[in-house]
Amino acid sequence: MEIRRPVVNFFLKGFLNIICKVDCRELVETLSKNKPLLVIFNHVNFLEVPILATHSYPINVSGLAKQETWDNPLFRFIFNTYKAVPINRAGAYSDAFKKVRKAIDSGFFMCVSPEGTRSKNGVLQRGKAGIIQLAMEADVPILPVAHHGGENVWKNIKRFKRTPLYFRAGQPFRIKFEGRPDKEEREIILSEVMGQMAKLLPEDMRGIYTQQAQQDCKYLDFI
Repeated sequence: MEIRRPVVNFFLKGFLNIICKVDCRELVETLSKNKPLLVIFNHVNFLEVPILATHSYPINVSGLAKQETWDNPLFRFIFNTYKAVPINRAGAYSDAFKKVRKAIDSGFFMCVSPEGTRSKNGVLQRGKAGIIQLAMEADVPILPVAHHGGENVWKNIKRFKRTPLYFRAGQPFRIKFEGRPDKEEREIILSEVMGQMAKLLPEDMRGIYTQQAQQDCKYLDFI
């Protein structure tokens, strides 16, 4: 019997619950109703995937992380426990994409942030088109997830206060497009994908995708 993950999960979840008050019931319910797929989320700090993984357990949740994270022995131990996939942001992504598809096929929900970098104030930033390539090459559906409250974590830690974090899950979808989209088409698809995350956030946190959050989608096929 695999003992490492439940033990690590117990202690890591306990630590996270000391600094955060997490509400992710809606997310866990949505995951339990779906087969493993690609989970996209807004990126505010490094706690998102650990929170998603620990609070969804025993559902298998993991994610992509920058390759340099494995240089830290503690992070390497934790990330390997949850079968995270390293990605070299300076190189080709094809190998990481194959690993993501393999992880999904083996029963893992794989988390990735389309923004790539953290938002300092919690407002949704411009997404990167790599998420479109990943979803289409891996041929997997996408579940949009958004959270707010995480932008206050470090400020509240200094005040010895727990931070309420609220996670919401949208409706899963597939990208419907035959062939390879050109640059303009890719941007439209990206805008539609990001709009699905934006609509889960408070209006003042939707950033440049405020309008897209209210519009119909041409290239998304909802499941």
